[in-house]
Amino acid sequence: MKLATAITVTAFTLLSSALGQDEKPMNAKPTIVLVHGLWADGSSWNKVITPLVEDGFEVISVQNPTTTLEDDVAAANAAIERAKGDVILVGHSWGGFVITESGAHPKVKGLVYVAAFAPDKGETVPTLSANAAPTKLTDFLKEANGLLTVSKEGVAKVFAGDLPKSEQEVIYVVQQPASPKVFAGVGQHAAWKTKPSWYVVASQDKTINPQLEEWMAKRAKSKITVLEASHVAMLSKPKEVLEVILDAVKSTSK
Repeated sequence: MKLATAITVTAFTLLSSALGQDEKPMNAKPTIVLVHGLWADGSSWNKVITPLVEDGFEVISVQNPTTTLEDDVAAANAAIERAKGDVILVGHSWGGFVITESGAHPKVKGLVYVAAFAPDKGETVPTLSANAAPTKLTDFLKEANGLLTVSKEGVAKVFAGDLPKSEQEVIYVVQQPASPKVFAGVGQHAAWKTKPSWYVVASQDKTINPQLEEWMAKRAKSKITVLEASHVAMLSKPKEVLEVILDAVKSTSK
């Protein structure tokens, strides 16, 4: 009797454990991995991070070295490996190039582009940008010790024109200098060809031409949301960007 009871208890325990393991992935929220662009850092997502965390999401904001495409992809991949369960990858500006590469990871279930590059295989930032009229960004870049930064005037005029001056000052102060080598990075994995994607077009963008953003979004067959925003839409229109991220979560959790 004791042996039979022990076997029954053990079997019940194992079954309960197995059922719990099956139920947890079904109920678990994906981790949101945020990838910033050039001349920014992980704090550029602060207005999105707080409501996501308050809603119970695990969030990782990647700190890109912005030295080469390969280095930035490695940083994003490390964040994906840290994440528990499924991942929604969100990329801003240059970060879109990065998530297009890292999005090939099997844990990634969806891609969200925010005024971002969405390259195809074999494309670079210059070749991709040639599909629309150039912006004035390069007029405001400064070089020192082989690295590029955006001037304070550039932050105000082409980067974050719809933010108050105090927030523009923060963007200028925390920006991560970028190596020109990033522009030589060549797309290898067009993850939007195999993963569902969402795209926020910033209609007032003066860093990436909004027409180029819309063209990339349509080519990727992304679900498009157009916001009347500058290049940093996640700072000037955080609620709207958050809604797009949550839509990606909902759609990929079905």
